Amino acid sequence: MNAVGWFDIFVDDLDRAVTFYEAVLGHKLEEIVDPAGETKMMSFPADMTSYGAGGSLTKSKYGAPGVGGTILYFSTQDCAVEEARVADAGGKVIRPKFSIGDYGWVTLCQDTEGNMFGLSSF
Repeated sequence: MNAVGWFDIFVDDLDRAVTFYEAVLGHKLEEIVDPAGETKMMSFPADMTSYGAGGSLTKSKYGAPGVGGTILYFSTQDCAVEEARVADAGGKVIRPKFSIGDYGWVTLCQDTEGNMFGLSSF
């Protein structure tokens, strides 16, 4: 079993956050409907039967965006490619591509909502 089964990235402006992540990652996000109508979510592409975790951008009264103690890392072929898209999409590169030794490369960024996230490649 994977340690992480799902993730939420909390946002203030869902449309702005969707535009940012679609531009940086090059993937369309899909709406997830909350039957109770309390939360709005847009899911990253995922196959819930495969290895890894799915997740979404989430606008909810139960959480808020911002830099904190948790950083989500998106897997990429070469994190420099997605890093190059961050500023044009309205975000900020916090730490450009750097080596993590035997584990590959990482870029640290901030999205349009103030959330810190990482891009990771081997």
